[in-house]
Amino acid sequence: MFTYSTSGTCSRQIIFDVKDNKLYNVKFISGCSGNLQGVAKLVEGRDLDEVEKLLSGIKCRNGTSCPDQLSKAIAAYKKSQENK
Repeated sequence: MFTYSTSGTCSRQIIFDVKDNKLYNVKFISGCSGNLQGVAKLVEGRDLDEVEKLLSGIKCRNGTSCPDQLSKAIAAYKKSQENK
């Protein structure tokens, strides 16, 4: 399980699992519950690189959004795996 602390959004954290370069069990802590449950379902089982590319740059306020923060969380996850 990977945990990412968000910045500039209503959600505080994003938690997810990765298996075979696919995203599973995405959970946003706080934020707009219905919308974020929808995002989590839409990305379930999808390729990390695909999700990162699709969601990167989506803006809401503060120059970012919860989907954009998920793309940043994926980038942070990938970076953490480089050191292993």
